[in-house]
Order: sequence, then C-alpha cells, then structure tokens
Amino acid sequence: MQQEIELLSDERFQSEDPRTPGEYLAHSEPGEEPMDAYSRAVITAAEKVSPSVVYIGVQQPIRSRRGNAPRMPQEARGSGSGFIFTPDGFILTNSHVVHGAKRIEVTVSDGRKYEADLIGDDTDTDLAVIRINAPNLVPAYLGDAQKIRVGQLVVAIGNPYGFQYTVTAGVVSALGRSLRAQSGRLMDDVIQTDAALNPGNSGGPLVNSRGEVIGVNTAMILPAQGICFATSIDTAKFVASRLIRDGRVSRSYIGLAGQNVPLPRRIVRYYNLAVESGILVLSFEDSSPARNAGLLMGDVIVGLDNHPVAGIDDLHKLLTEDRIGRKSILVVIRRTDKLSLEVIPEESRSRTSK
Repeated sequence: MQQEIELLSDERFQSEDPRTPGEYLAHSEPGEEPMDAYSRAVITAAEKVSPSVVYIGVQQPIRSRRGNAPRMPQEARGSGSGFIFTPDGFILTNSHVVHGAKRIEVTVSDGRKYEADLIGDDTDTDLAVIRINAPNLVPAYLGDAQKIRVGQLVVAIGNPYGFQYTVTAGVVSALGRSLRAQSGRLMDDVIQTDAALNPGNSGGPLVNSRGEVIGVNTAMILPAQGICFATSIDTAKFVASRLIRDGRVSRSYIGLAGQNVPLPRRIVRYYNLAVESGILVLSFEDSSPARNAGLLMGDVIVGLDNHPVAGIDDLHKLLTEDRIGRKSILVVIRRTDKLSLEVIPEESRSRTSK
C-alpha cells in the first residue's frame, strides 16, 4: 500500500523553489506590478497545475424507441475534467464522467487531442482512471489530505460548460463530510469547499496554494450557493492504484437486502448494545453468504466482528477487500434472542450489493 501511494506521488514532481510560501508571496519580481498575497497564491497554484488539467469529451451510447419501431442506436455527448498524475499518461477523473462511454477524447493544455482508454472506474467513490499515449506530459503533484485545514485557500480548475481551463478559488469549508455516490454507497472523508463548481468541473483538481492536488472535484448542491465537494486525494490515491493494478476496486459482500430500523429500548438495555438501531433483513440473493450463514428474513444485524452496525452505511464501511473469503461473525437480533452467526463474505459482483 505504501509503495503504491509513493508511486503515485513521486518526489520528482515537487517544487524545487527553496522559498517558503510566505517569502514567495511577500515579494514581487523586478519589473512586476505589486500584487496582493491572495492573488499571487491563486496565480501560482493555477500556473503550476494548469498544464496537468485536461478536457474530457465522451460519447455515450443511448437507445430510443418511436412507436412500435425497433430501437435505433444514438449517441449522447458529454464532457468533464481530469488531470494527469503520471508522466506516462494516467489521468484521474470522475466515474460519472466516463462510465459506459463508447469513446473518450482528451484535450491537453496545449490543444493536442488524444483518444483515451478507460483503465477502470469505481462508482462507489465516483473515481476513474483513463490513459492517453502522448509525449511531453506534465503530471500534477499529489498532496496529503491529512494536512488540509478548514479555512485554507483552495483553487479548483476545470472545464465548466465547455469553458476550458476555468479557475475558481475559495476556502476549505469543512472536512470529513459524507456524500451519497450514485451506486448508493456513502463516500466518506469528502472535502467541502466554496470554490465555485459547475457542470463540467467534475473530475478536475482541487489544489492548495502550493499547487498540490488535495481533492478531485465531484459534486455540488444545486439549490445552494457555495457548497461543493471533492473526494479526498488520499482516497483517490488508493482507488487509482487499485484501478491501475486490477481495473477495479474489490470489496466484499454478503448478499442481502435490508433497511435501517430502530431497536426496542428494552433489547438495547438487556444486551447492553452499542447501537440503538440495526439492519432489518428483507431478502437474500440466491446462494448468498448471508443465506448460507443461516440468516433469516426478519433478523436485525447489529454487529460484524466486534464492530457495531447501526445501519447499512456502517455495514458498507466494514465490507472491505480484506474480508473476502475470511470468516467473520455477524451479530443479529432474532425476535428477542441475540445470535452470533459465521459468515464468509465474497467479492462484490454488483454496484449495489452489501
């Protein structure tokens, strides 16, 4: 894991400028117009990362039906943003930008156009990796999400509404937000920012004042003003390394459908449970790990391997790759009894399995 992350954030791409940010911002070069520190910070960040930002155009196959006539194949066009993160042409973007695309075309900062191959996409984190075969590419430097602070300056670069290489700036509004992915899973450790995002910004970089990528722009709240989100770069590093290695991100599943329900207060007190709600089992997939473990419809799941489970999102977080094929213990409430059942999760076969 450490080796994979180091591969994606090679020290060769760091700035060699020995000046501190304060020294850099406080002085203008000879002959330059005096400029405030905020403007210089935004300009510096934008100039550093802009050569790595790309415009992504996609063609999506669609079908339509007119009356009783057979379906006629058609194409829909879309666009988004991305950024080069290795010298050999790997590009990070959003899954919803390229998922299911028939053709992907990438325009780099100097106007060159290349057809791209989809390496893999992960709908659960809304991240994807594509690749182009092109010379003289400039990779962005990937930063460290652990160093992000609320209130710090951030710059977003993308292609909103087809206006290529648009720069917006703002601050980190909050950290550790959760956001629902299109697959239904909850994305954790999402960065909230007020740097303006619009359709077409998806997949572009969110960078700090040093020009280091700290997030992948992914969503905005349409009715709101100044509430936008980016996937943490630490999540992006992990997902990208798995997509490059395997073409997918493996997760485990136990094959059931359920809903969150509150637990009777007397059950919580009697068994001294750490949660006051659980997952009511409604149905199973055929020959699923959950069915094979002896789970019954009507059972309420409240724990997995000594971890409390208050709802579906908690179970999703626990069903990670390292549980595939490994015996785990499900804690369930069956009527008034507390039971421990052995389950062996399998590799997830669909986007919505749990």
